[in-house]
Amino acid sequence: MSRADGIRIGTAAWSIPKPHAHAFPAEGSHLERYGATFNAVEINSSFYRPHRRSTYERWASAVPDDFRFAVKMPKAITHEHRLADSDALLDRFLFEVAGLGGRLGPILVQLPPKLSFQSGSSDAFLHGLRDRFSGDVVCEPRHASWFAPDVDGLLEELEIARVAADPAPVSGAGAPGAWRGLSYYRLHGSPRIYYSPYEAETLSKITARLLDDRLQGRAVWCIFDNTAAFAATHDALVTCAMVEGTGKLDG
Repeated sequence: MSRADGIRIGTAAWSIPKPHAHAFPAEGSHLERYGATFNAVEINSSFYRPHRRSTYERWASAVPDDFRFAVKMPKAITHEHRLADSDALLDRFLFEVAGLGGRLGPILVQLPPKLSFQSGSSDAFLHGLRDRFSGDVVCEPRHASWFAPDVDGLLEELEIARVAADPAPVSGAGAPGAWRGLSYYRLHGSPRIYYSPYEAETLSKITARLLDDRLQGRAVWCIFDNTAAFAATHDALVTCAMVEGTGKLDG
């Protein structure tokens, strides 16, 4: 796969399903082999449990210089504390992921479906995150209150991009929003979330959106999260091929 800063395509986690093993080098760890084919990955295991900083350092050493990791924020912050009273947890998480060094991409903040925007706590958390972390941040809210103009304004002010999710949990969630310096697509599989592969026609439309965003000067990420039946790897490989077919992957 061509190496590029403009468009990053990958999957949630770096497993290599046997039916697609031929698309990766035969030698090396799964991460080394994955990083030789894709230029990005989303770490989801961080949502469930913390990883030592040394683990992130080891992962960073296994991939090329221009590879990037997106890292999902722990559920202890987003789902258990619901963004409140989580300074210590946030500090720990940011210390750990700093082990990725220059290979750290966006921090992904996925919110619970029932978590509404709470003035005084939600905004305080976002300001606290931005005060601590100057890199890219993407937010995947799943409650309609997060799609109000004033919340968009806050996210834009803080340069936090809103994820484009498929399937879209609420109206407006299917398109990138808020800060438009970065477009981050999380494709969970549709109609059966986490399982369904995407048809070729749909992948072609996705590719067109990625290229259009890139032409607008935005950084672009596309992560396939339909991993339950191993469709994500196929869909990411096909999308990479479609993007490369245009000759525009490297912007």
